[in-house]
Amino acid sequence: MDSTRVTEHPTSHERPQPGVGPAEPRGALLRAPEPLTPPPATALPAQTRAGDPPASPAAPLPCAQHGSSGSSGGASTPLPAAGGAEHSQPAADEPDAHRPRPAPEVIPVQPSGEQNRPAAPPGGQERRTGQGRPSGPMPMRRDGDRLRFVGAATRRIARGIDLDEIVMGLCRATVPTFSDAILVYLRDPLPVGDERPTGPLVLRLRRTDRIPQERDLEDGILPVPVPEDSGVVELSNELCEVRPGGALAEVLRGVRPVFADAPAARAALPELLGDDLTIPPGQRAILAPLRGRRRVIGAVLFLRRAERLAFEAEDLLVAAQLATHSALGIDKAVLYGREAYIADELQRTMLPETLPNPTGVRLASRYLPAAETARVGGDWYDAIPLPGSRVALVVGDVMGHSMTSAAIMGQLRTTAQTLAGLDLPPQEVLHHLDEQAQRLGTDRMATCLYAVYDPVSHRITIANAGHPPPVLLHLGGRAEVLRVPAGAPIGVGGVDFEAVELDAPAGATLLLYTDGLVESRLRDVWTGIEQLREKLAATARLTGADHPPPLEALCDEVLDMLGPGDRDDDIALLAARFDGIAPSDVAYWVLEPEDAAPSRARRLARRALDRWGLQELTDSVELLVSEVVTNAVRYASRPVTLRLLRTDVLRCEVGDDVPQLPRLRQARATDEGGRGLYLVNRLARRWGATRLSTGKVVWFELNRG
Repeated sequence: MDSTRVTEHPTSHERPQPGVGPAEPRGALLRAPEPLTPPPATALPAQTRAGDPPASPAAPLPCAQHGSSGSSGGASTPLPAAGGAEHSQPAADEPDAHRPRPAPEVIPVQPSGEQNRPAAPPGGQERRTGQGRPSGPMPMRRDGDRLRFVGAATRRIARGIDLDEIVMGLCRATVPTFSDAILVYLRDPLPVGDERPTGPLVLRLRRTDRIPQERDLEDGILPVPVPEDSGVVELSNELCEVRPGGALAEVLRGVRPVFADAPAARAALPELLGDDLTIPPGQRAILAPLRGRRRVIGAVLFLRRAERLAFEAEDLLVAAQLATHSALGIDKAVLYGREAYIADELQRTMLPETLPNPTGVRLASRYLPAAETARVGGDWYDAIPLPGSRVALVVGDVMGHSMTSAAIMGQLRTTAQTLAGLDLPPQEVLHHLDEQAQRLGTDRMATCLYAVYDPVSHRITIANAGHPPPVLLHLGGRAEVLRVPAGAPIGVGGVDFEAVELDAPAGATLLLYTDGLVESRLRDVWTGIEQLREKLAATARLTGADHPPPLEALCDEVLDMLGPGDRDDDIALLAARFDGIAPSDVAYWVLEPEDAAPSRARRLARRALDRWGLQELTDSVELLVSEVVTNAVRYASRPVTLRLLRTDVLRCEVGDDVPQLPRLRQARATDEGGRGLYLVNRLARRWGATRLSTGKVVWFELNRG
């Protein structure tokens, strides 16, 4: 046996050695180069490194021959027979044979991506391999390299959710590994789902990308001017209208990618890019249509520079795979975008656009969705003006995050508004909401907190249905978690709800919220409530004991307590600052239902206006009070109430025990009555009528000069 010793040379996983394929045994024996059969035409060519001269077309490919390396003894050892398969095992009688190692799971890096590789040392020898550097581009040796590239590229494209992420994933996956530049055109507007587009087919440039060069001024986007000798198209045509029956329409209808030098593409590319633009000659450009589930939605153009090896026939299959995955992803992204838009619109319509400005209370609110992927939830809040200058404060949370939860939330909110208009007690409102939830389905569960604030009595009545308790921030800075009976959630059925009446001093702030603010995967609900109480107290200390914190800023400070893991659920927040109405600004009387009641009402109103210094409103108030009281006395069987409130406006309220609401109508010339509400409508700033459980209240407001 030959005693010649053989030296193993370690191979690099970053770039293949000439003559050593990816699947050859680790430490393959190297010897003097011998002519081998050229690789098949199906191999995807690798790129030359930056700074290397382009290979001559007539020169043999460097990977078609083995490099040489000197052994420790100065002799060379022959390789196994070249006629065997590339993956064949060494003969059993060779004691020094090595087991074949699996190919590394990497995408072969093109030379355009190795611009920072250090130059070879003098003598043309590689430092790590001892072999001479190849003088031309290095192609991929196996079709498995294409498969690995397609697998990695499609995974990157599939990671995108919205349209921009998918298009960017396509560009980043193909440049520079597969092409030197890419142009992505999409239909404008993109069709959604099964809708049939109308009008001509228009393609708009969505994104471009290319390999950056030292002379580029930007980060490699194609609109940067490109030298004429670079062989890459200079972009200027961003909008293209596809002519019916034209060459571009035929290519798009064919769906399959084509080379730029194909007859169909030669006529289609000028229509897409413009007549004044050029593309690299030969098979250095691939035009691939993008077809979604129903129709063509765009096109992709892959480009290679002149110094890089041209595309091969198998690259059309790669382009087809990239185009197919990208088109399906774009189709799904458009559907997702439409669903998100519908969800946002639904959520916006379910929540109040603006909050009212009731007398004696200031309001502020916030709403945050759980995440981008769960935009629709069941959280809601509301503020509903009630008769007698009162206001109902509502916050609720339907279980789940879906369109169904939002729809149920909308129905419950509408029901709550209707019940509030009937001026029912809070516990009765929750009882009827519970019945409504059971009618909607057996599994329709929700929590709700309903509170009614009276600015005249400075009291608040609260009923709770399984909701987190509210927090009251007093004027001195003390934050208190109100003790309200929790009750059962709405939808359980057969449960009584209990209401409690508490003091609501002027200057205090009531905070209603959903559990998304205080509960998350990182903390339980009671820990979150305690943190909320401490946050409110700390914020109040910043403004001092005599001045409550601004309401909008207080809401922002509360939301700042949320951490990165605290957005598991929607968050609805409603803050109410109680200003109240001072007793000196309230005048209240009870009138017997008799003919003298209107004249007595005029005298009482005149005295109150004189006491408040509002004599300029005397004539208008006397006329309107007389008309409303006369109408109440005509039909009432019990005493009539009259109340005047002095706030930023002058408000007059007349109550009786008749449930029928007055309607404005046009009186005929021969009618003796029917003009009272017409006068009220003409002279008052606002007016209205509200039905109560004991009758109704007719009210009107006048500006205070």
